[in-house]
Amino acid sequence: MNKIELLAPAGDLEKVKIALIYGADAVYFGGEMFSLRASAGNLTIDEIKEACEFAHSLNKKAYLTMNIYAHNEDIEPLEEYLNKIKDIPIDAFIVSDPGVIEIIKDIIPNAEIHLSTQANMTNYRTANFWHKMGVKRLVLARELSLDEIKEIRANIPETMELESFVHGAMCISYSGRCLLSNFMTHRDANHGECAHPCRYKYSLVEEKRPGEYYPVEEDERGTYIMNSNDLCMLEHMDDIINAGIVSAKIEGRMKSIFYVATVISAYRKAIDSYYEDPENYKFDPDWFTEMTKASHRQFTTGFYYNEPKDTDQNYDSSNYTRDYSFVGLVLSYDKESSYAIIEQRNKMVLGDTIEVFGPGVDYFSQKIEEMYDEEGNPIDSAPHPQQIIKMKMDREVAPNFMLRKEK
Repeated sequence: MNKIELLAPAGDLEKVKIALIYGADAVYFGGEMFSLRASAGNLTIDEIKEACEFAHSLNKKAYLTMNIYAHNEDIEPLEEYLNKIKDIPIDAFIVSDPGVIEIIKDIIPNAEIHLSTQANMTNYRTANFWHKMGVKRLVLARELSLDEIKEIRANIPETMELESFVHGAMCISYSGRCLLSNFMTHRDANHGECAHPCRYKYSLVEEKRPGEYYPVEEDERGTYIMNSNDLCMLEHMDDIINAGIVSAKIEGRMKSIFYVATVISAYRKAIDSYYEDPENYKFDPDWFTEMTKASHRQFTTGFYYNEPKDTDQNYDSSNYTRDYSFVGLVLSYDKESSYAIIEQRNKMVLGDTIEVFGPGVDYFSQKIEEMYDEEGNPIDSAPHPQQIIKMKMDREVAPNFMLRKEK
């Protein structure tokens, strides 16, 4: 049985490597141009080369996102950019604009094309149209139910693949087709500059009573009337797999490496557990508990089982829940002495209880009993961003293990 692909977001080269190390089968990232996450770190051409080499060294894949809706002024720069990267072994291009697809095919004839969710693919007739246009994979619109996905799967060629988001932020507009950001902040959502005005707090103002603000709900603070809960299908990966989806996609190219590692680890465990014994598969609540140690909003299953209800919106706040801080990344470890060299990511002090976790292993807890600076001097705290410290570890660790602390 071919396993479903676990596809991870990667806003920069560090996230590419962390996602793959922590269990992703493939990563998707943007270049410096033509990606819908302008605020992400994104990758230079040299970094795209390195990302592909790193992924392929692990027998995994790397996809480049080029899902802007191009304006006339984008065409020549796009052609120039593609000519610069055409020899990099990118596994697929994620695209939404038919013109961009045509340009990619002209310059890189053997390019594999994945249709972005921005293209709003919601039915099997449209799927078959894109198949005729040479698209290999469809990233489904997030407005589809599992039953609709199964019907699409039954009415398209076997060679066409279906990919679907299983985790991350939901858009209040139809698969990201939103003009609020353009109107309110002059930042074009379909050029990667969305200001997320759906997360703003709104109140009602009556035309003849300017300055008098009325809450849409009975709450004096106003209401987040367009603030969707985040998608989470961790508990239902068996249903996702049985719907005929070949790639389970995590949203979040602007998230931290701590977020990527935590979420990917949880989904990796669920997927692997299912394939070990599909008939007796049972969800483990510990996977969810672990996943929520990364920052998150309240969760919803989106459109998969029904039309979202009022409980799938958060009318009170757009804030994240952050119960844990990412405090350190292991750079190296000496087995003989049990000391690790750690790059600080948030403040740590002697006496703190931390949790340590790594790819494919369960976390353990320990108390910080001793720390040293780069010169070997004992220190009581590590307050400086990316400060290099030495710490005694209770158990064996390895590079890219992470340290977190409950707030």
